[in-house]
Amino acid sequence: MRGRRMIDRWEDDNKSFLKLNIKNKVLPTIYGGIVGDMLGVPVEFKTRGEFHIQDIVGYGTYNQPPGTWSDDTSLTLCLVENVVEEGSTNNLMQKFKQYQDEGYWTPYGEMFDIGRTTAEAITRFRKGVLPEECGGQSEFDNGNGALMRISPLVFILHKEFDFVKKAEMIKKYTEITHAHPRAIVGSIIYVELLLRLYYNNSIDTSLREVKELFDENFAKEHIYHKELTHYERIFDKRFLNTPREEIQSDGYAVHTLEAAIWCFGTTTSFTEAVLTAVNLGEDTDTVASITGSIAGMYYKMDGIPEDWLAKIVRKQDVDQLIENFYEHCAEKAIIEEYGKL
Repeated sequence: MRGRRMIDRWEDDNKSFLKLNIKNKVLPTIYGGIVGDMLGVPVEFKTRGEFHIQDIVGYGTYNQPPGTWSDDTSLTLCLVENVVEEGSTNNLMQKFKQYQDEGYWTPYGEMFDIGRTTAEAITRFRKGVLPEECGGQSEFDNGNGALMRISPLVFILHKEFDFVKKAEMIKKYTEITHAHPRAIVGSIIYVELLLRLYYNNSIDTSLREVKELFDENFAKEHIYHKELTHYERIFDKRFLNTPREEIQSDGYAVHTLEAAIWCFGTTTSFTEAVLTAVNLGEDTDTVASITGSIAGMYYKMDGIPEDWLAKIVRKQDVDQLIENFYEHCAEKAIIEEYGKL
């Protein structure tokens, strides 16, 4: 009996450690994205060099109070909630429709921003098109509107080591709005990068391993491998030495991912990374949001300024949803590892 109790205690300790480890990754990744988004909202679409952001400010582009977040966060929170509810992609598209119609998961109950490709996908959904067929499929549908909301998938895929299965799951949640293979490849790169950082790899090692996963699992003639060439710059060992003037920060998925990785890889703190991202100009909220998620995963909650976190609009609601998400992910991980809670 004594031995049995010691084993039980050992297992309980391991479960507690696993739960804490997931919490320490979930919270900064999601909050990091929100903070980056908040920093970028007031200066979205402004030209590089005509402003200099150093703190959370308000108004500007959308005339919104400080701490306001955009569709990047709203649609991410919709995905977070959908994961907690174990909903389908149909349920998720319903939430996106509510976001557009009712301001669901917005700071003040009213939508003030939505990307063209996402809006068109919602329109198709309204007409009865299946979620998996709603996403834009043309080369002009390669904006960053899926990238900006996809980070929560990391926490339901971190124990899945079959790259092809992960790629299929990422595709499933990307194609509902962005169905071109280039957008899907961008989402796969981003989620896999976060997964490598989840396991405490360096940015250089992470990028090298992501490239190896594509090379090992997809033949050269596979569409994903062909589309990977558009992202080849981030896999170049010299990429982080790229001059700032050669980093584009518009809404094109390729440029957004490049900019976010460059901002993270050329700085030494969460604060420096997201401020660098915002001050690139143009699609400031999304570039900073993605940078914030990457930097959050790496620097953890201690790296995110508490006064910035305190300014999040609807913070109590956001805190509760993220807490529910972390609990859900932790329980899933414990059951996968031990067969029971």
